[in-house]
Amino acid sequence: DAQESRGLGDVYKRQVGDHLVPMPHFGAILELPDWHALAARLKAADTAFVLEPQVRFEGQPGEQWTMFFHDPSGNPIEIKGFRSLDAVYAT
Repeated sequence: DAQESRGLGDVYKRQVGDHLVPMPHFGAILELPDWHALAARLKAADTAFVLEPQVRFEGQPGEQWTMFFHDPSGNPIEIKGFRSLDAVYAT
């Protein structure tokens, strides 16, 4: 069951798996090599992550890498990475 909670400011957070993530948020999907390159650049720039770059559902259908951070205006952003974009809707 998903749970909601009020976070900082007017941002809601919703339980997704083991994590509270900002809702609503903008998201983008990248192929895995591009995702890893972006994650490395963001880490090198000392980005304050809401959710550190990590793999979720490892070895399962729907395996994905994800990270959350805020843009300079404070908007929550999620970037997901997949080995193949054909797996985006795998369950």
